[in-house]
Amino acid sequence: MRIAPGGWRYAVLALALGMLAWPLSTLAGALGTGLALGALAFHRDPERRPPTSGVLAPADGRVSVVREERGRVRVGVYMGVTDVHVNRAPMASRVEDTTHTPGANRPAFSKESDRNEKVEIDCGTFTVVQIAGAFARRIHSSVRPGDVLDRGERIGHISFGSRVDVLLPTGIDREELHVRKGDRVVAGETVIAALDETPPECERDPHHESAERSRCGSG
Repeated sequence: MRIAPGGWRYAVLALALGMLAWPLSTLAGALGTGLALGALAFHRDPERRPPTSGVLAPADGRVSVVREERGRVRVGVYMGVTDVHVNRAPMASRVEDTTHTPGANRPAFSKESDRNEKVEIDCGTFTVVQIAGAFARRIHSSVRPGDVLDRGERIGHISFGSRVDVLLPTGIDREELHVRKGDRVVAGETVIAALDETPPECERDPHHESAERSRCGSG
């Protein structure tokens, strides 16, 4: 199985410590081997098949945040111990900016985690926020300003406990969400909100119907 970048480093470190400790303690050696396998499991990176429409979940896990702020809806996903920790783009987009903000290291499932270290990925109409947790505290973002992302494309991962939020495009209300707090979602596959993504030039114009059909590849 594919392993996210950095996963092997944690595994090798744990395995090396276990091997060094083995002559002194079989239990310590076994623990090191177990930690190495656990590190690889944390950083597993399975393939996903994104649907062709809608706003997709940015992370595997359980929806822990649904709230409105500054006229937009925020949906946060808490990644538990057994969840895949690779994050994915909710929609096709271009990265306009990325911002790293140092902060606290509260448990990612707590309300105080809003003040944790984070990386904000500004994609214009929406923003993905990777939030570090209390353990390891390493955010590995793999995108830069100017990158063009496909729907469901990998955008990085967070080592161990963490949360990933998406600030949805304006115009999406809480009532239009397909998920609620407590629901489980899968990164790059679960649709968390519907969105009309028809390009403006492809919307029906009764006065220029034949031209619109030609330009949009229909009829």
